[in-house]
Amino acid sequence: MAQEQFFVTIDEDYITLTQLLKALAIIQTGGQAKPFLSTYGVWVDGESEQRRGRKLYPGMHITIEDVEGEFIIEAAANEATVVDDEA
Repeated sequence: MAQEQFFVTIDEDYITLTQLLKALAIIQTGGQAKPFLSTYGVWVDGESEQRRGRKLYPGMHITIEDVEGEFIIEAAANEATVVDDEA
């Protein structure tokens, strides 16, 4: 059975792994990131990751041990302005 996927929308070019863990309420402070990463497995695009400052870009898939689902980083939709040059 496939894991459920959850999308995490970001307004910046990237977020760090610590910021993601805080946004998901897995940790409460940045100081908890290092101990968390040394205790629990975290995988970014299928590769084990322990760097709390790892930059996560749109399209990356993150799986966290003991946390249900897979988290996918996505960019916030940019509202494009349509200009009608024929008017």
